[in-house]
Amino acid sequence: MLAVQVAVLAAIFRAPPGSTLLGWYAITWVLFAAAAWASRGVPGPAAGRLVLAGGLAVIATGLLGPPATSTDSFRYVWDGRVQSAGISPYDHAPADPALASLRDPWLFPRCSEGHFYPIEGGACTRINRPSAHTIYPPLAEAYFMVVDRLSPGDARHKPLQVAGALLAAGTLLVLLRWGGARRAAYWAWCPAVPMEAVNNAHVDMLAVAAVVLALGAAGRAAPAWRGVLLGGAIAVKLVPAVVLPGALSGALSSGRAARRAVWATALAVLVVAVAYLPYVLVSRGSVLGYLSGYVAEEGYDEAGARDRYGLLRLVLPDSWAVPAVLLVMAAVTFHVLRRGDPDRPWRGALVVTGTAFLLLTPGYPWYALLVVALVALDGRGEWLGVPLAGAVAYLAPAAGTYAYAAAGAAVLAGAVLRGSGTTAPVDAARPRPGRP
Repeated sequence: MLAVQVAVLAAIFRAPPGSTLLGWYAITWVLFAAAAWASRGVPGPAAGRLVLAGGLAVIATGLLGPPATSTDSFRYVWDGRVQSAGISPYDHAPADPALASLRDPWLFPRCSEGHFYPIEGGACTRINRPSAHTIYPPLAEAYFMVVDRLSPGDARHKPLQVAGALLAAGTLLVLLRWGGARRAAYWAWCPAVPMEAVNNAHVDMLAVAAVVLALGAAGRAAPAWRGVLLGGAIAVKLVPAVVLPGALSGALSSGRAARRAVWATALAVLVVAVAYLPYVLVSRGSVLGYLSGYVAEEGYDEAGARDRYGLLRLVLPDSWAVPAVLLVMAAVTFHVLRRGDPDRPWRGALVVTGTAFLLLTPGYPWYALLVVALVALDGRGEWLGVPLAGAVAYLAPAAGTYAYAAAGAAVLAGAVLRGSGTTAPVDAARPRPGRP
């Protein structure tokens, strides 16, 4: 089954641009589930070799073609190029004539060559939202610049794909070392990894790697490392901020735990501030870029504008959706901080993060790479319905809310079947304490 999954993924990434992918992509998820289930009977050492070899094959499929479902990596290439030219990426939008000297025929092709984004002067570009300033946080921008400077001039998107593959493979090795083969298979063979981390080369992969190190390898005895790594993840992509409350599981259970949580949180905030500082000093424009415009565009500021808050809006008026999210997230966060297991911070992180995704129903599946990694740390496979629902919401928006409803039902069913709620242990195994 795993070999068939690799073959189908390879066919997806080799397919001509514009091909319908949802049906074939859904098949890879079915094959993934079957392979993960079948691997349960494989003995320990053999299971580790199978997960590693199969995971590397799955990851490698993402390198077989250009980005299949996203144009974000084109912005990454551009931001890296702008920085290599000594210009802040926050000061100019791609369509700004002031940067015309940095344009090339690949990122700025002739409009007659395909369906691209128009800019002033009758030109076109592959970069989405070409009139908007970049939205990416500072460590993401630093990553783009490093990749650009290490890449040949005509490499296009490929270095970012290779970097994503290396990060995905490195994360797999960490998961195998600290969580074991059975859990690591959830990451190694998940179709979202080659699709979003490698083929589409989303920078979320860098943030996910930092989260895995923070929770899986830093260990309970290293609140400083945990805070630094989580701060780094947030400075790559703001989404991992939702992990922080879960990472502080049990913080309200004792005075010592509370002090450790405050220390880790302070370090995370400090890392984010330090990461932003150089860009604040050299940029004339806002380092928040298009963030406020993105929030409005996606409908997070006004329920009903898009498909956000979809599950809540099935049972509540639109105007109640945002207050309901805040109330539920406050309750879940308090429960994890009060009753969560500080020896298993990934468990609380999965509950808080997964709940946030179910409530917000985001339409971009690459955000949920974070959920896949947390599942691989914790072992609760029922939460994988969340990244699958995100893919459905992106590729078939009309079915997105129903996909998230099915994902939520799977989580509830898993909690019932386990008999002890979402914070009960999966098994006796857990990552061994150590250092990253």
